[in-house]
Amino acid sequence: MVEKIRGLIIQYQDMILYVFFGALATLVNTVSYYLCYNVFGVSNVPSVIIAWLLAVVFAFFTNKLWVFKSKSFAPEVLKHEIPTFFGARLLTGLLDLGIMYLAVDVLHGNGTVWKLISNVIVIVLNYIASKLVIFKKKD
Repeated sequence: MVEKIRGLIIQYQDMILYVFFGALATLVNTVSYYLCYNVFGVSNVPSVIIAWLLAVVFAFFTNKLWVFKSKSFAPEVLKHEIPTFFGARLLTGLLDLGIMYLAVDVLHGNGTVWKLISNVIVIVLNYIASKLVIFKKKD
């Protein structure tokens, strides 16, 4: 039984680590948004942008080093990883911004609740992009 569990952990290691670090990135994003919006009185859209920037920088390093184990900082590696990572995150960041604008500013929903919902959608899309394009292992 222990060997079977160990095998599953090894088989799904990158997904498990992605969920773990994704949860931490979500925490960075949500806490940053909450602090900006509720504590410092920054309006919704700038709060979303600040939270996104902090979460993306955190996610780049955790994804690169621990999730997808891309340890190289060689210029040719970074020339691929940085623009594709930040480009994909920009697209999902715009999706996040659109969801938050519609849900909070237009429909007057709870900003923190909608931030969590939006983050779930964004995390799934970011995993797919990271696994299949950004940190794809070369055969």
